[in-house]
Amino acid sequence: MSALSSEPAFEERAPAQERPLTFEEALARLEKVVDELEHGELPLERALALFEEGVRLSRTCSELLDRAEARIELLQKTAESAFETRPFTGGDRAS
Repeated sequence: MSALSSEPAFEERAPAQERPLTFEEALARLEKVVDELEHGELPLERALALFEEGVRLSRTCSELLDRAEARIELLQKTAESAFETRPFTGGDRAS
């Protein structure tokens, strides 16, 4: 087996073996991946690997945002102090 197939050097951590990334960690890594793809003179295999990592990180960020949105919806209170679920209408997200 080659070194490339056993453990890619470009990944900072193996996602299945370590704790899940926080939103901030995933976003920071995604920014690095995007920067490297935009500004680096990369071989095709490296660019593809970074692109795949970026897609995974993007999905992670989206899932974490969806969970946070669901928590906000659950915690909104009505005027009578009873809990009520209402859609989150957080301004910038749709743009």
